[in-house]
Amino acid sequence: MKLPKKVLAPLLVLAVCLTLAVLPARADFRDVAPSSWYEGAITQLTQTGALKGYPDGTFRPNQTISAAEFVSITARLAGLSEVQDQTSHWAAGQMQAALQAGWYDWDEIPPTGELFDQPIPRQLAVKILMRALLPDVRGDYHTESVKIKDFSTLNGRYYEAVLAAYAAGVVHGDTSGAFRPLAGLSRAEACTLFQNAQAVQPAQPTQPVQPTDPAVPDPVQARQGGVSQNGWLQVKGTQLCSETGEPVVLRGMSSHGLQWYSQFTGSGAVSSLADWGANLFRVAMYTGEGGYLSQPSAIKAKLTAAVDAAIANDLYVIIDWHILSAGNPMSHVDEALAFFTEMSQRYKDTPNVLYELCNEPNGDVSWSGDVKPYAQRLISAIRANSPKAVILVGSPTWSQDIHLAAADPLEGENLMYTLHFYAGTHGAELRQRIDGAMAKGLPVFISEWGTSRADGSGGVFLEESRVWLDFLDQRGISWCNWSLCDKDETSAALRPGAPQDGPWGQDQLTESGQFVFSRFSS
Repeated sequence: MKLPKKVLAPLLVLAVCLTLAVLPARADFRDVAPSSWYEGAITQLTQTGALKGYPDGTFRPNQTISAAEFVSITARLAGLSEVQDQTSHWAAGQMQAALQAGWYDWDEIPPTGELFDQPIPRQLAVKILMRALLPDVRGDYHTESVKIKDFSTLNGRYYEAVLAAYAAGVVHGDTSGAFRPLAGLSRAEACTLFQNAQAVQPAQPTQPVQPTDPAVPDPVQARQGGVSQNGWLQVKGTQLCSETGEPVVLRGMSSHGLQWYSQFTGSGAVSSLADWGANLFRVAMYTGEGGYLSQPSAIKAKLTAAVDAAIANDLYVIIDWHILSAGNPMSHVDEALAFFTEMSQRYKDTPNVLYELCNEPNGDVSWSGDVKPYAQRLISAIRANSPKAVILVGSPTWSQDIHLAAADPLEGENLMYTLHFYAGTHGAELRQRIDGAMAKGLPVFISEWGTSRADGSGGVFLEESRVWLDFLDQRGISWCNWSLCDKDETSAALRPGAPQDGPWGQDQLTESGQFVFSRFSS
């Protein structure tokens, strides 16, 4: 779960620069010289209707382009239609559409708008451009990284997009060979990027759409039920299965952070969850944010009490090492090793327990260099005590980069790979990523999803959530919803004041809770 973002900052009046002017037939802006190096790119974009200037007839080519301006031009080139948004910014509809299309993540440009009018970093601009216009282009790490003089300064989450852009000739770097990933782009530089991308492949509309019927697999006929019915779980191919090899689907709830909402993790709460039809409970043990690393004894006691409550109620239960602000799981690998060694020893004979090794790796972290070696060490420690428990492994970019794991999977049995989504932020691109990963044999587990935006607010996005759950049901993919608490955010399942130990009626569930609980046994 991501942390809430700051409230909307005051918007700049001049941010409407690319929307208000009358479209000229040529790039005859009075500050764009016919002989300038960027005149051709500006003319081309102007004539297609993607680019507009200021009401005073200027283009201001040397001025730094903002995030809203860059995304808006990209959306016009890609044919992406605006969607309704709750903010009043002139580009809010296009920004929300781009966010839902998966061009960028909520933390890169928060939907609350405080970064809309700020300069967009080059690495993020390239990511948006490549995802929108050239999503299938790839670049070889060894071939392309050597072209970038300052490659060491590039954040790992942008490797794929930037290397693809270099491979396609969309980006060339400056005269010294540097990319300057954190620097802004002038309007003129941005126009040359758009022109280069269009030269590689004509822009195609990328508005989110559902996969067509021929791409949808036959429905997975899966069992539900608790541990008494299914026993020790196992992974066969891409499917989670019972002890006897029958397909199984787990559906349930994740707690919120134990340091904040442990009152909803007791036996009564878990029993009420089971009464609604859930067969899974995820115990989110934050490592940072005042969690386990700050008070290990107290938080571990809360965790084991919650796990034992799930066991007593015949539910499967995920022990979640919930990294967030730490970003890179290797930052506390020794603490994780000690923790999972202890937990796997404690629950070695208990078929209820699944282990989630790293909630959401994020920031400057890679699969092959950080997450995979981290997971290998922890898997070995768990297997020494619990040889057949199911182990869940996250991936970079908040457990969304399962395609990287599919290309370079871990060795071992009973391993699954987590993907996290929020229905108001993530759409068709991640669903396609799941299908692509599963086609390569990667077993996928949705250990966290929400009906809201990725920051826990906004919505509730019920239609988008239905699309997602229908998609998961069709493929027999297990899921855990965020979150079982009464926090004042739209992703919470319980209304403020709901009894901590249940039972909960419809009137004590939020709109999100009512929808999610109705899908436990559907």
